[in-house]
Amino acid sequence: MISGAARRRTSRRRIIALFIAPFALGSLLLVLLPALMTFVLSFLEFDAMSAPRPAGLENFFEVAGDPLFWVAIGNSLFLILLSIPLRVAGALVLALLLRRRFRGSGAFRAAVYVPTVIPEAAFALAALWIFNPVFGPINSLLAMAGLPAPAWLADARTAKLVFVAMSMFTIGEGFVMMLAARRAIPPSYYEAASLEGCGSWETFRAITLPLLSPWLMLLAARDIVVSMHSSFTQSYLMTGGDPYYATLFVPFLAYEEAFDRFRFGPGSAIMLLMFVASLAMIAALYVAFRRWGYFDVE
Repeated sequence: MISGAARRRTSRRRIIALFIAPFALGSLLLVLLPALMTFVLSFLEFDAMSAPRPAGLENFFEVAGDPLFWVAIGNSLFLILLSIPLRVAGALVLALLLRRRFRGSGAFRAAVYVPTVIPEAAFALAALWIFNPVFGPINSLLAMAGLPAPAWLADARTAKLVFVAMSMFTIGEGFVMMLAARRAIPPSYYEAASLEGCGSWETFRAITLPLLSPWLMLLAARDIVVSMHSSFTQSYLMTGGDPYYATLFVPFLAYEEAFDRFRFGPGSAIMLLMFVASLAMIAALYVAFRRWGYFDVE
């Protein structure tokens, strides 16, 4: 005979499964199935107008021989290597500054998080106005200060910097993660450090930073994936990959191959290579963080 405790556990599991089911179904339909189709198409020649034909590794060799692919790789690496350290450091610094409650702390925390929930399309259109070289507020302020006003998105030398600057406004999720991680550190560690006469910098270097290292690695890994994929909407709406391919990122090149030229095989191959590159960067990040910091693997 089933006891009352067992019935309650069963009921609780059913409720949890009911809540998880929509997310699991959405992940299956919107993530796993498209990923599987991308993997299959990367080994086929398919233009959506004729029957697909096996292509083996031909799509990958074709992509590797395209100079634009390497331009897009360089642009994406520039964006990742410059924006991710800034995003992680920004989230960490803001979490440390705003972890204590004070008058107006809630408003400051909300101000950090709100830009994260703005749709990417609206954010891209707002950035077009902010960085407009003629009447944008950035250049207006620079002109008032007597400083040179760059052409921003119209200049290949500064166009990618606009995308880096935009990424700094969407660190709200990382900020919340760092805030929770900092609050999870037991206060007794800091009390012991204070009794030992450690200053603020020594305490941060010896306690806070090592204990936050797993969270920092998780945030950096997430930002690799986000930075690799989120550049598409901005590049598509703001520049179209211009000027002179300075903002041609890997996702936008894959889109052009698949949906502009109807070359779904090379487009899928680009996406698969981007996925492999993301995994390689995350693995390298894990190895680097394992050599430094605190990881509880027990």
